[in-house]
Amino acid sequence: MLKKKYRRKTKLFGTVNKPRLVVFRSLKHIYGQIIDDTAKKTILGASDLSVDLKQDMKKAKTKVERSKLLGELIARKAKDKKINQIIFDRNGYKYHGRIKALAEGLRQGGLDF
Repeated sequence: MLKKKYRRKTKLFGTVNKPRLVVFRSLKHIYGQIIDDTAKKTILGASDLSVDLKQDMKKAKTKVERSKLLGELIARKAKDKKINQIIFDRNGYKYHGRIKALAEGLRQGGLDF
């Protein structure tokens, strides 16, 4: 998996106009950060542990539903910071399950990638 991760990392580079969204997935939780690689700064970050999602997470029964809610939260936060387009860096994970649900939540929130 590390070979895939490094191979994709060389092709994905976020800018001010189109930052990179990096996904990290653990066994229990999922995290997302929007990063500007030119300035080497994290613009925003969120996880399914965020206080903003506490009430909604109680209703979500599966990790896939939690991922979709996280995608919608990240999209809302990005819209507040005037970010409309991102580069989706799935960090070597397959585009399936929780990663796919996060991407669908981002699209429903109005982000393009």
